[in-house]
Amino acid sequence: MSEIHQIIVAMLLAFVGTSWVHPKILKIAKIKNIVDNPDARKLQRNPVPVLGGIAVFFGIIFGLCSSQVMFINPKVFMLVSAMLIMLYTGTIDDVLNLTPTIRFFIEIIIVLWLMYVNKSSIDNLWGIWDIYNIPQWISVPLTVVAGVGIINAINLIDGVNGLSSGFCIMASVLFMIIFYITGDVAMMTIAAAATGAVIPFFLHNVYGQETRMFIGDGGTLVIGTMISMFIISILGKDSYSAGLTAQGVGLIPMTLAVLAIPVFDTVRVMSARIINGKSPFHPDKTHLHHMFIDLGFSHIGTTLSILTFNFLIMTAWFASYELGASVDVQLYIVLALSFSATFLFYKFGERALAKNGKSLAVMRSIGKSLHFEKKGFWLKVQEFVDKF
Repeated sequence: MSEIHQIIVAMLLAFVGTSWVHPKILKIAKIKNIVDNPDARKLQRNPVPVLGGIAVFFGIIFGLCSSQVMFINPKVFMLVSAMLIMLYTGTIDDVLNLTPTIRFFIEIIIVLWLMYVNKSSIDNLWGIWDIYNIPQWISVPLTVVAGVGIINAINLIDGVNGLSSGFCIMASVLFMIIFYITGDVAMMTIAAAATGAVIPFFLHNVYGQETRMFIGDGGTLVIGTMISMFIISILGKDSYSAGLTAQGVGLIPMTLAVLAIPVFDTVRVMSARIINGKSPFHPDKTHLHHMFIDLGFSHIGTTLSILTFNFLIMTAWFASYELGASVDVQLYIVLALSFSATFLFYKFGERALAKNGKSLAVMRSIGKSLHFEKKGFWLKVQEFVDKF
């Protein structure tokens, strides 16, 4: 089977797998009352079933079973095993509320395990500040911090309908393209299966009324673990992506651009909590998606706006590469735009809300224009999704 055919088959079967199992998982969640209840911090008004991660994981596995890499590549098997453990951990957290300490410990163990079984870590900076190979005593903690950070960043953006799943679709497509170009068939197939598996969940999450589920911690931990493995696979010294550096591609700026909004918003939120004398894991309503909601954006408007921010950062990175910028300059551009889209935009929103002037009026007008999910064609989409 050619690589293109492998991508198509894995994606289609994953789509079918999630579509088939979604109503069954939804029924179980409703019967057992496994729901996310509204409170002062959350944005939904009614209880919503919270086992969507199980449907997505099933779809990914169903898609991967179409490819021999699932059975002959130990890297794929170990990643799937790690994702299963994280699905179990997250689902328990959804139902019983694990402490942040327990979750944090499990995440560290999972990242260390992936590093060990795959004999890979972030052990090369690929020319950033003229640094290439880095010693193990630096690469191991660096990989743990990066891996655990990515897992939590994906988990923390799961606050409005479609945001975490929409980001997963966008990131998986981009990583799939990267892995296809570099010839990493195993990671390419996983990214393709993830894309196909998340699309039907995204549609139900955004447009479903009777069929809506949240992906839950089970789903975000699975996605975060998968993306962490993608990053480790790209940035390791024996990476398939090594050949891209000869063409001037900054691997670190490239991967950071893909993860820009989740990573920088998580850094902003946790830094603010620590400065204010709170635990970095203390839940609040200071994420970027909360600011968009306060400015008058709908859930889908918030999701589209944040994903657009992230896409523009990736586009700016690609433009800098195409224009021949050095890897250092590529990095500085990504850092500056990521900081602006999170830290500076959040401050802008705070000031606009405080002054209640022209800036707020403009933002509310933009937000109102994006309330299209309950109009015309989109009502037809909602009706179709609820029957799907």
